[in-house]
Amino acid sequence: MPEATITTAVYKLFPSPRNRDRTVFEHEVFVPHPYALVDPPSYDPKGKWSLFAAHRLADGKNGQLVTFELEADAKRFEERFVAI
Repeated sequence: MPEATITTAVYKLFPSPRNRDRTVFEHEVFVPHPYALVDPPSYDPKGKWSLFAAHRLADGKNGQLVTFELEADAKRFEERFVAI
């Protein structure tokens, strides 16, 4: 059975059940809104992505972490995302 959490140097992560990949990709965007609707496929990523509920260890801030395989996908998401 896979681990329920992933701990990195920066975050404690809880994978979304919608993830195709449980990988923490190189390009990360922290969304400081734990209850915002985050739907990475709606931003039309060209590469792989993963979504996690996240607890930032440095300051205890909760939110969501979206990671992308491609830097362009992370930039597109960051430019277009609006918390609702």
